[in-house]
Amino acid sequence: MSVVTESPPSNKTDSEVQSVLRPAGNRVRVSKSLESKQRSYVQKKSQQMRGPVSLSSESVHRRNASVDSSCSSDSSRRLSSVKMASFRRRMRHNGLKSVKVVPDGVEMPSLLPPVQLKRCDWITANTDPIYVSFHDEEWGVPVHDDQKLFEMLVLSKALAELSWPTILNKRDIFRKVFDNFDPASVANFTEKKILALKANGRALLSEPKLRAVVENARQMIKIQREFGSFASYCWSFVNNKPIKNGFRYVRRVPVKTPKSEAMSKDLMRRGFRCVGPMVVYSFMQVAGIVSDHLITCFRYQECNLNIQKDCKTKSENTEVLAKDLEKTCLSHT
Repeated sequence: MSVVTESPPSNKTDSEVQSVLRPAGNRVRVSKSLESKQRSYVQKKSQQMRGPVSLSSESVHRRNASVDSSCSSDSSRRLSSVKMASFRRRMRHNGLKSVKVVPDGVEMPSLLPPVQLKRCDWITANTDPIYVSFHDEEWGVPVHDDQKLFEMLVLSKALAELSWPTILNKRDIFRKVFDNFDPASVANFTEKKILALKANGRALLSEPKLRAVVENARQMIKIQREFGSFASYCWSFVNNKPIKNGFRYVRRVPVKTPKSEAMSKDLMRRGFRCVGPMVVYSFMQVAGIVSDHLITCFRYQECNLNIQKDCKTKSENTEVLAKDLEKTCLSHT
């Protein structure tokens, strides 16, 4: 038997409370009169507890919305970080590299490996860094300073007993021993000083090579008096213009040439010692009288551009001197 129960009569009318079905569920629409009564009741209670305050449903809604938004943003951040970590793991598993996205205007350091410059084939990954710097900055650069040329001649002579990396690592010792490669100072070395340098081993060279350096400094002073400078003498063998070779392979680079043989023969005739054709050609290479960078080396183009600029400057200076000489001659006539 079914029993019918009667619900107690409600004190509220249908116009006051209505049940509304929405996608989010059943919500109750409160009439304006009840909302105003509730607001006044809350205001009275708040005034009794801590004085007059204004509390509205709008402010409560805003506070709740801010809390909800902060919570949702935190959860979204955590979710996005988890997704990103999972995405990176999958990329690493597949052998791919992740790409970091940054906002516009923000500079990030590049994660790509630096580009390796192509150098001459005798410079490898295991080459001494000081020799690499020497190749990149000095070797093949034209030199017109007498003191620098004397240094290059001494170091090229030392190649008969030492290698370039060893010479460069001990370059400061060479400079101290030979008074910063000042030809006038080295030319005044006495027999006592030569023996002292040989005894304590500071010269780093054998006694014949040490005596040859001192004798060459004395002969260099004579050439300076005759030609005005040692640079003028050396560059006269190539008509004051560097020789630009274009070899692709190391095996094609010579150890001596007719030009080096001619300079070697003339130096020995003038009293220089230990200046064979191979030593002279090494001197011509390092002094930039000959450019022997391989065409695959990045320094090949740079040295050739410098040579072109140097030749252009010299030609302009020659034209200026010719014009000045012509003006002088016309003024005297």
